[in-house]
Amino acid sequence: MIKNEVVVSRYAEAFLSFARQNCGLDKALEDVVIVKNIIRDNPGFGELLDNPEIAYTEKCAIIDRVIRDGISDEIRDFLKLLLEKKRFEIFLDVAEYLRGKYSHHGQVDVLLKTAFPLELELIKRIEAVLKKRFKRDLRFYIDLDGSLLGGVQVTIGNTIIDGSVKKRLVELKDKLITLRME
Repeated sequence: MIKNEVVVSRYAEAFLSFARQNCGLDKALEDVVIVKNIIRDNPGFGELLDNPEIAYTEKCAIIDRVIRDGISDEIRDFLKLLLEKKRFEIFLDVAEYLRGKYSHHGQVDVLLKTAFPLELELIKRIEAVLKKRFKRDLRFYIDLDGSLLGGVQVTIGNTIIDGSVKKRLVELKDKLITLRME
């Protein structure tokens, strides 16, 4: 994970943690979408808030004037925090992160790649193990990929669990090359 992705995920999760306790998850996610649309539909607004020549207090006043009707205090406070920390430019990335992770009411997309069709019972066992490990509600997509040669490869967000024969052969090849060099 690159540095900016770490920063984005930390700010996003911190915001949601704060918002859950106050306005609730659904309201927080709804407000993020509204503010994201305001910024995207009015590029001058984002540029204004990102302008280093405008004082922080003036920017806060602008936020209070523009983002108000039906919008929670939590999203306004979050925008002000981003301004204070000079990280306003990551807001759209935070919004995208939250959309990707929470758009399915907490469900996380899982891509299960396999070389051959799997029995439904085996898929259910894999799902149960992953739910227990990641403590999340998962939504499965299955992709047949003959290049794996056998086994499975699971992708959950940025995490890849590769139990494919192809991966094992690559690891074996790397070990053999290392042994030859010694």
